[in-house]
Formats: sequence, structure tokens, C-alpha cells
Amino acid sequence: MGKTMKAMWVGICMLAIPALSMGVEDNGPKAVVQAAVGGIVNVLRERTSTGALTDKDRMAIRQQVEGRFDYAEMARRSVGRSWKKKTSEQQAVFTAVFRDLLEYTYGNRLAAYKNQTIEYDNAEFRKNKARVKTRVVGENKTTPVAYRLHQTAHGWMVYDIKIEGVSLVGTFRKDFKSSLRRHGFDGLLAALKKKVAKMKGTSSKS
Repeated sequence: MGKTMKAMWVGICMLAIPALSMGVEDNGPKAVVQAAVGGIVNVLRERTSTGALTDKDRMAIRQQVEGRFDYAEMARRSVGRSWKKKTSEQQAVFTAVFRDLLEYTYGNRLAAYKNQTIEYDNAEFRKNKARVKTRVVGENKTTPVAYRLHQTAHGWMVYDIKIEGVSLVGTFRKDFKSSLRRHGFDGLLAALKKKVAKMKGTSSKS
């Protein structure tokens, strides 16, 4: 993963907003984004340590995005055409590894967030998809962040994030392309498993 991915995750962790009091009826795209991001920020604010994220922190963050981030769709779009040729079991395994990859590659960057404010536009709809544009406003810079969501059987879920116009999914797809071409789906999965295992081992020693 390159500098672009690092910058994108820093952008995500900058979304520092206060906790939102939301009614149960408000499950639209904008509310989903606010709930997910607000939940992450609350976890970061309540941590006892300001260093690297602990396993407890990671689990708390995972709970905040559960049902709001569609990792299976992110994985599918990142892999591309070969995804539909795989069994549901293969897809499930890859999705789990993909999620771990995100959490362990960029999780500790969440600890660096500052108290920027965020401005939300109303959701823009197109059939069963929606986009929520936001602006992260800091002292010296305003960063545009757009969330793309789709309607699922479980409600609206985020399947891509664009920071300053750069797609999270698009960047992964670009990174995975050469590995898929040279080593195939199984080779890519094996490489990601190895990388995640190494990161988990390093994290447990920190």
C-alpha cells in the first residue's frame, strides 16, 4: 500500500465529530455515516492510552462500523472480475482477511486524529445508491470526503470512501491487479494472510 492509501486513512481518522443522538427511524445514508464516524471518534476519545491502538480499541471500533461498512462489497469491487468465479466460502474468507488488512494497516493512524470539525451535505440519491459529501475543516485545510453507500437487505451501507477525489476501493483494485495477474486469486489471498498475520504479531508485541 502506498502513500495515497495512507493519506486516505488519515483523512478518515480526521473525521472528529461529537456523538450524535439519533432516533431509531433515522437510518438514511447521512445518519449511517454520522453514526459510524461518530462512534469511532467516541472510542478514540475514551481511550486510556494515546499510543497505538490496543486489541480492545480495535474491537470497539469494529463494533461501531458493524452493519454500516459493507466489507464484502469493498472486497468484491477491489478484486474485480475474478470475484464472481469464487465460491461463497472463498469470498467470505477473503472478506475477513480484507477487513483485517484495513484494520491493522491503518488502525493505529486513527490515534493521530485532531479535533477537526465536519460539515455534511444532504445525501444525493441515484436508484439504490447514495453519496454523502462531507468537508473536514481544520485550522489550515479543508478536506473533501465523500461516502458512497448502497441499499442492502440490512439498510444503507458504505461501500467506498473518496478522500480528495481518490477512491479507497479503486486504490485497492490497482494494488491487487498485478498480484492477481501473476499469482491469481489464491496467491493474492495467501499474500494478504501472511501480511495480516505479521501485522497481528507485531501489534501483540507493542
